[in-house]
Amino acid sequence: MEISAGAVVFYDGGGEVEYLLLLYPGGHWDFPKGNIEAGETPERTALREIKEETGLDVELVPGFKEEIEYFYYRERRRIKKRVIYFLARARSKDVKLSWEHEGYVWLPFGQALARITFENSRGVLAKAHRFLRGAPR
Repeated sequence: MEISAGAVVFYDGGGEVEYLLLLYPGGHWDFPKGNIEAGETPERTALREIKEETGLDVELVPGFKEEIEYFYYRERRRIKKRVIYFLARARSKDVKLSWEHEGYVWLPFGQALARITFENSRGVLAKAHRFLRGAPR
């Protein structure tokens, strides 16, 4: 099994909260994430991957952690993957996209929910949004 970590990245500039989605080369929209490296905690992986993929400095919001599992194919092999997601507050919206992605967008909740490609990721976003609405900012 492959294990990755990432985060639902949001920006709250005092108005409506916006969420960051990345466009992957396969054409799908999802959150920043990547494989956990030897000796790394999932939290450390999430912070590293966000920095590498977006250039953003973020802080993880305590108390939110959501895991999903799915299968995907690589070189005609079926691979089981678990992704551990956190919630991360961005200090700015100044994304410097890495070579790994083809685009990005900041969207309010409803539009982000409609843009995300995979149902399990939509579920993660919905839980993160509910958590944020109930958490003091």
